[in-house]
Amino acid sequence: MRNLLVSASLIFLTTVNFAQNYTETILNIPAAKDSIYGTLMQPKGIENPPLVVFIAGSGATDRDGNQATLKNNSILFLARGLCEKGIATYRYDKSVLSMYKNGTFKEENFTFSNLIADAASVGLYFKNQYNFSKIYVAGHSQGSLVGMLVAPKFADGYISLAGAGQSIDLILKEQLHKQAPMLDESVAATIDKLKKGEKDPNFNPMLVSLFRHSVQPFLIDWIQYNPQEEIKKLHMPTLIINGTKDIQVSESEANLLHKAKVGSQLVLIENMNHLFKEIKGDLLENQASYTNPDLPVMQELIDELVHFIE
Repeated sequence: MRNLLVSASLIFLTTVNFAQNYTETILNIPAAKDSIYGTLMQPKGIENPPLVVFIAGSGATDRDGNQATLKNNSILFLARGLCEKGIATYRYDKSVLSMYKNGTFKEENFTFSNLIADAASVGLYFKNQYNFSKIYVAGHSQGSLVGMLVAPKFADGYISLAGAGQSIDLILKEQLHKQAPMLDESVAATIDKLKKGEKDPNFNPMLVSLFRHSVQPFLIDWIQYNPQEEIKKLHMPTLIINGTKDIQVSESEANLLHKAKVGSQLVLIENMNHLFKEIKGDLLENQASYTNPDLPVMQELIDELVHFIE
């Protein structure tokens, strides 16, 4: 009966792309509070291909890698590129998007654990319901840490795409010091409280966009995880990728992960930015790519992923 209910709650809509090399299926996976809304792409003519499950980065990011004002199609391009090479992919909208739509989102009740639960539901669904030859989890940016935490539950391999090597408390201190060094003391005081699992009602009002009361539970949850410690726990092939033109996550973060995970593969792609796009020019070109939905991802990245999976 449970299986019948699960099957009945799924929504399928199959369309074929212009190249006719793969099928694209809307696949909504039941989860604890709501379905996870996503798209499964499968190469045609290949029985039981490997599957890559994408976990997007921070913010209200959809299955294609886009946000409301940042249309870049980064994950969409990457999924298509892999499918053209015979690798199935699943990408999904972050659950905050459906919460926004149905009016159930309350920031104070949304924590980092929600992201972990969503990703685990996706991976376990494919492990139990499909017969892919292998399952890989590929986490982008914030999703890199989420991927580390759920990979042992279902994955045969793990991929970090522009993932941080430091815990979020150290990253925040570093980033805020560069932007406003005069606030170092206030930043440190609030972060120290959050790291102890305590809310800070007296945070500096100049930092309200980052430390507002409603977002502190999310930060308290997130701050407990150290990527260097979590990646050590993975007993599976591990690939760590970063671009040399990434203005959000530096190459040093990838090096920290690589050093922490013995036997991992590290790939630094020349001129690739945070969205997997090739940037040959300056900062303005880099920033412009965040709102360019037609600029494809780098072929070198697709080739590296295919090589690792094969």
